[in-house]
Amino acid sequence: MKVKLLKHLKDQAEERGISIKYIKETLSTPEQIVPEIKGLKIAQKRYSIDNKQYLIRVIFREEKDLIIGITVYKTSKIKKYWGENENKI
Repeated sequence: MKVKLLKHLKDQAEERGISIKYIKETLSTPEQIVPEIKGLKIAQKRYSIDNKQYLIRVIFREEKDLIIGITVYKTSKIKKYWGENENKI
């Protein structure tokens, strides 16, 4: 599937210090996909950044053969967002 990143996502990534490489990797090979409201989903993947564990969460939607990244953030509160019963990839 092709990946398109919206300007808002790119702006948020820059503001939050998240590499576009991590975003594309999270969308391409997520560890989990969490369903959200209004047809949106959240791809999430754990990373070790500067010797600290983070969860990168990318909110996206799918249209035919296209994944559209809407926004992104990283958090150190992995247990809060990691769904044990969610769709593991």
